[in-house]
This record gives sequence, structure tokens and C-alpha cells, in this order.
Amino acid sequence: MISKDTVKEIKILALHIRMETMKAIGNLGFGHIGGALSITDTIAALYGGAMKYDPKNPQWEQRDWLVCSKGHAGPAIYSALALKGFFPVEELLTLNKPGTNLPSHCDRNLTKGIDMTTGSLGQGASLAVGVALGHKLDGRDNFTYLILGDGEIQEGQVWEAVLFAAQKKLDHLITFVDYNKKQLDGYTKDINDVGDIKSKFEAFGWHGQEIDGSNVIEIIEAIENAKQHKDKPSVIVLHTIKGKGWAFAEQELFNHHMNISRDQMEEALTVLSAELEGLVKE
Repeated sequence: MISKDTVKEIKILALHIRMETMKAIGNLGFGHIGGALSITDTIAALYGGAMKYDPKNPQWEQRDWLVCSKGHAGPAIYSALALKGFFPVEELLTLNKPGTNLPSHCDRNLTKGIDMTTGSLGQGASLAVGVALGHKLDGRDNFTYLILGDGEIQEGQVWEAVLFAAQKKLDHLITFVDYNKKQLDGYTKDINDVGDIKSKFEAFGWHGQEIDGSNVIEIIEAIENAKQHKDKPSVIVLHTIKGKGWAFAEQELFNHHMNISRDQMEEALTVLSAELEGLVKE
């Protein structure tokens, strides 16, 4: 049973992640806002307790690994890392600027706390499977968490990795599919319909769950449920909203990468601040 205090803490963390992500991208004036905000609640659940990590020792051998294959969601992960003490929060304002340690896509060679360089869509799935297999061969109980986009799973390499992971019974691999129904050029159903994602993974030998990706209770419970299933990897299909938390972005069709004015950023932060204040008072 998840305590009310834990749920509240994760919801508060999710709001802080959204706000810092808005500040970072808004300060730059443009960026991958849609897919960063849609996955924020899951990132908050992971860094809010589900995942083992140590900000003072990012290379801790017993840590769980996070591979964000949709590397353009990096700004939300950077925000979580900063809020958890991997590096100063002020550094978030250097996002994607010359000399930054926070590039547009995740880069393990630049950013403390990033386990795998990603951004070439589809390849992160193979990388995460390799990490999970390595841990298993070494006799470790580290979990590997993989985040995939719903447009990304149109890549054939993803399904090669999915098949291999089931063959190797990688039960310490938990994958999230950010099913926000959109990709770069529009709705996934209009471009290359992914169909029933959960059933597809199950047909490849995975344990599958399908939840509300904005509900932290469902996310936490799904992670715990996945950890109980042995001898097969798990997938959690997250029904999300691209641009979640910023009303203007939510309503835009092409919100994969957007320009953000200073006024738009301030307006969004005002709304999020009010939501945070209300949550804190509960």
C-alpha cells in the first residue's frame, strides 16, 4: 500500500520537474517540450523512490540504470537530476547552449547521472537490453528502466530488442512506452499506427500493463507489479498527454518541438505554481 505522504511527495516532485523543465526550455526559447512534459510523472516516480541511485556517486555499481531512448525528453530528466542533487539547479538554464553539459539529447559523457547516450530513435532499446543482460550475467540485481516513445516503436530495431529480451528472460528490465499518441509529424495513428502496444509486447513474451501515465499511484503500483514477475521483461504502456502541464502545448498538434516566448513561460509557471501551492497545503 502506497502511503499518502509518498504520493504527495512524488506529485510535488513532478510539478517541480515540470517547472524547471519549462524554465530551461523557456530560457532557451525553443525545445522538445511536448515529449519532455508527457513523461514527467513517470520520471518523478522513478527518482521519487522506485529507483536506486546516489547523487554523490553517480557511477555507484549497485544503482539502477535509466535509458531514455527518446533522448529528446532529456530536459525533464536533467531537471530531476538537478532537483535530486546531481548538479546545481542553476545549471539547467544552460540547456543546449554552447559549452553546456546539458545537450538537447541525453549524453552520458557530459551529464552527471545520465547512464546512456541516446537520441537516435530505436537504438536505446538495444542498449538497455545489453545493460540488463550484462547485469544478469554479472549476477547483479540492478534494474534497468527503459523509456520509449510511441512513434519510436515504429523502428524495427525496437522489436529485435524486445524479442531478444524475452529470449534471455530479462526480468530486471522494465520498459515504459510514452503513449501520447503523437510523433514529430502528427498523430501516430495517421502516420504508422502502432495498434495495441501492450498485446504486441505480450505476443513477444513480455509481461504487460496499461495505465494512466499521469497518475503517480498507478505508475508506482505498475512498477512494483512488474518487479514481482519473474523470467520475463515487463512493459508499462503509459497513456499520456504530450505537453502535459502547459495548456497551450497540450492543445497544439505539432508540439514535438516548439518555440516558447517569455510570456508563455511565465504564464505556464504561474499555473504550475498555483497547483504546487495547493498540493503543498493539502
